[in-house]
Amino acid sequence: MGLVEVWFILIAVLFTGYFVLEGFDFGVGMLMPVLGRRKDADGDTRRRVVLNTIGPVWDGNEVWLITAGGALFAAFPEWYATLFSGFYLPLLLILVALIVRICAIEYRGKIDDDTWRRRCDWGIVFGSWVPAVLWGVAFANIVRGVDINAEKVVTSSLLDLLNPYALLGGLTTALLFALHGAVFLALKTADEVRVDAVELAAKLALPTVPVAGAFVLWTQLAHGKAWTWILVAAAAAALAGVVALTRAGREGWAFALTSIAVIASVVLLFGSLFPDVMPSTLDAAYSLTVDNASSSPYTLTVMTWAAAFLTPVVLLYQGWTYWVFRQRISTKQIPPSIGLPLGRR
Repeated sequence: MGLVEVWFILIAVLFTGYFVLEGFDFGVGMLMPVLGRRKDADGDTRRRVVLNTIGPVWDGNEVWLITAGGALFAAFPEWYATLFSGFYLPLLLILVALIVRICAIEYRGKIDDDTWRRRCDWGIVFGSWVPAVLWGVAFANIVRGVDINAEKVVTSSLLDLLNPYALLGGLTTALLFALHGAVFLALKTADEVRVDAVELAAKLALPTVPVAGAFVLWTQLAHGKAWTWILVAAAAAALAGVVALTRAGREGWAFALTSIAVIASVVLLFGSLFPDVMPSTLDAAYSLTVDNASSSPYTLTVMTWAAAFLTPVVLLYQGWTYWVFRQRISTKQIPPSIGLPLGRR
């Protein structure tokens, strides 16, 4: 195995980590209107409980995406250039949604006004649903292949990207992240919010299992390899056990299973893709592969040494953060709002 293959695996690991960690962040944001639907003060308290479960970690989870993008740019510049030019509009929408979500989370508590908080809540919902759907659409299209010509330029239109396989991929990631977020909320909350999260996880599992099952099976049959059947089985087995463990009060194990389902699904996509990184539907000779899209051996060597030293530090720090903020959150722990009155300068 050469450095090219090593960096393909590392990029797959970075995106997998991003979808596992940011996946439950998206799920929490997607479910805020459901778990905090009351219009009185108790409703706002419940929404603050939901949001506080990811408060200490959501921004750290997004670092995985930044690192994955940087690694992609440095290790596979041709892949980066073709991907970001050909998928410009979907990736721009993801970026806008993430910016809206960041601003809504950061500024929600700055002003003590119900209308302000309600608008921020919808910003969080928008900024969670849009990436959850579009990431699935984007990665499904990468695996399926797009129209890439001899100049390595994507000529597919936006409508070409909205094909049935890609739309099923978007629906799969949205449902999977919502279920992942519901189980995380059951793990991190107490009292009535926890009870509601458990019930919501059970309801979300009903559409998630068949939709995700259909997508991974389609991926395996159309693009998979012999060894990736293991990933299909792992994803199916993990999703099958989520509801039973959540209802039994074993939210930690249930969260581990939703994480395994996400990991198996993402690794299935990357495993099906290799050795291509962006297949061309026009001519296989135009496809980008790990060999013709990679940087020089010297660049990959320098990156490998940097990653070897810095990655353990980042993992230890993020692991420590999760350990410090491991306790459950209840409505009784939420203090009164200290935001400024609306209109005050």
